[in-house]
Amino acid sequence: MILTGAVVNALAVFAGSTAGLILKKGFPERMGDSIMKGLSLCVMYIGISGAFEGENVLIAIVSMAAGTVLGELLNLNERMEQAGQWLQNRFQSKDSRVSVAEGFVTSSLLFCTGAMTIVGALQSGLALDHSTLFAKSLIDGIAALVLASSLGFGVLFAGVFCLIYEGSLALCAQFIEPFLTASVINEMTCVGSLLIVGVGINMLFKNKICVMNSVPAVFLPILLCRFM
Repeated sequence: MILTGAVVNALAVFAGSTAGLILKKGFPERMGDSIMKGLSLCVMYIGISGAFEGENVLIAIVSMAAGTVLGELLNLNERMEQAGQWLQNRFQSKDSRVSVAEGFVTSSLLFCTGAMTIVGALQSGLALDHSTLFAKSLIDGIAALVLASSLGFGVLFAGVFCLIYEGSLALCAQFIEPFLTASVINEMTCVGSLLIVGVGINMLFKNKICVMNSVPAVFLPILLCRFM
């Protein structure tokens, strides 16, 4: 099945989140805050490492600028926040120390903006090869456990967003594949990794950057690499 990899990835996020929520009950607030800060530094490291995959800095700059303009026009950050707020109104725990919306938005961006998401979903759609998404599932499951122990219940719902996003890429893979050369994938990895750095900064300093409004930038190298 084309969607096998995406389904397994979502289930890994669900399982990791559930384990994190169970462990969270034994964490004092100060420990949870310390874990969150440490994790944010790890997220920034992942983003910085991936950013060096880029080969043309101009593509990254133009992609970020134009993608952010497009995201602002579409108001993606507010739409994502509204989805998170709806989840919070429905499922917010009385004793939760953080909002469901924060956990949902932060985790969704982290799970869906990396190179493994794009490459893995395309492999699933083109060759029914789910190995990359299976490997990503292990990573995301562990990350979900740690995130849920600090960010709470919202991380669980990021699995649904992950399933929709990866599933859509897999189903559209045959239409996208002709445009994805090695250079395009490297530039997409670079831009996506810069967004992951932004996620890490938000985790550390409490949402100073509207990362979601820059998500369209991840796909602009598909066009820009043809001209730059």
